[in-house]
Amino acid sequence: MGDPKGFLSFPRADPRRLPVLDRLGSWREFYTPPGEDTTRQQAARCMDCGVPFCQGDTGCPVQNIIPDWNDLVYRDKWEEAFASLHSTNNFPEFTGRLCPAPCESACVLGIIDRPVAIRSVEQAIADRGFEAGWIVARPPAEESGYRVAIVGSGPAGLAAAQELRRRGHAVTVYERSDRIGGLLRYGIPDFKMEKSVLDRRLAQLIGEGVVFETGVDVGRDVRVEDLRVDVDAVLLAGGAARARDLDVPGRDMRGVHFAMDFLEQQNRRGAGEVIAPDISISAEGKRVVVIGGGDTGSDCIGTCHRQGALEVVQLEVMPQPPASRHESTPWPLWPMQLRTSHAHEEGGARYWSVSTTHLSGEDGGVRRLDAVRVAPRLDESGRTHFDPVAESGFSIEADLVLLAMGFAGASSDGLIAQLGVSTDARGCVATDAGQRTSVHGVFAAGDIRRGASLIVWAIREGRDAARAIDAYVRDSGLRDLEREIALSPGVVSA
Repeated sequence: MGDPKGFLSFPRADPRRLPVLDRLGSWREFYTPPGEDTTRQQAARCMDCGVPFCQGDTGCPVQNIIPDWNDLVYRDKWEEAFASLHSTNNFPEFTGRLCPAPCESACVLGIIDRPVAIRSVEQAIADRGFEAGWIVARPPAEESGYRVAIVGSGPAGLAAAQELRRRGHAVTVYERSDRIGGLLRYGIPDFKMEKSVLDRRLAQLIGEGVVFETGVDVGRDVRVEDLRVDVDAVLLAGGAARARDLDVPGRDMRGVHFAMDFLEQQNRRGAGEVIAPDISISAEGKRVVVIGGGDTGSDCIGTCHRQGALEVVQLEVMPQPPASRHESTPWPLWPMQLRTSHAHEEGGARYWSVSTTHLSGEDGGVRRLDAVRVAPRLDESGRTHFDPVAESGFSIEADLVLLAMGFAGASSDGLIAQLGVSTDARGCVATDAGQRTSVHGVFAAGDIRRGASLIVWAIREGRDAARAIDAYVRDSGLRDLEREIALSPGVVSA
């Protein structure tokens, strides 16, 4: 390493958040980027640890060569660090902002001290690449003659599109929404990632020759059979956005919404769209309850604060985690421990070990949430159940209830139903180790295959799928045989 004593000389320094009052009045990103000297010092903290757990699957699914680019940044070789980073990660400016950084939880330095600030160094390298003009379109030197259709324009679909296009294939990405980006566009609030960050990367993909078709719901607007005839392979990268619902009396009242519907509307407002009053979901002047304690719940809380909510309460059925790493998740695993996000810092209350029992109100609109305290219990199979605690019921006033309880797999109608691909017990598309589905010539990547996961896993899945598809289309004999079998009348793909 450039400075073998860097971890002894420099303490960890995280990017500074703007003061709460300043950021509540803005939808802009709220982190102040560290200066160059600070970033180089943070990179110098990377130890000569021998086995860098940060870059294995436990730490970094895309397998970033983290010690190498930390060392290059410390030695002021930014362009080389940029090349190293992009050799494994198509979109480090996304992961530098949005990934929860399992690499830092697996950092060897974290055993004895605070880990290296890997994510902030990653973002600094990526942003510098844009500022310096190093990120340019790289169209293929020659065309392969093969055509690939990608359904879904989230991080998995975009990563696969770029990798396949650079291998010379004609790539068309179909997106059912009106703009490209999937959850990057409509699921992530602007204060976590401004959409200009997404747009500048999309400009590179368009410059490389990736074709985007928006407003096309494959399986509804375009028949799957027609699509498959025109291409050599199809990649399903549509995510797993089937939200987990709340099955209690009063669920159908006005003012009870899925979190993603709420977040999408705000992102559309941020893009300049006008939301019709009869479908508008707003927290302004309301008492809000967010059910679910994950990142989506946190995004809802931050959005509610900026919209001017009267008060915000977050409910979580799980017990409150310990303040530090629990013994059940030893290093280098992602630790079970209490995390306080920027949104919690901005205000509101958090209740743990709570289950909703009933919603009630007046004139069809929600006004109150009834809940009960619960205690976890393991059954004989090891599954966790949450039993009500006697005489622990209570009520919360609520004008808006947002359901952020996670996702239950991919939607089974439309595309998946038409294709007839096999699904697993979670409702996700089943594949083999090469990401092939049960239908010949059709692959899957990202959340639609894994279930709801991290952005870094989506990028990894897209890259892996691109390699598998490239090998498949180039093996023309196998491809043509499988295609003939799959499209023959009266033959069912297996």
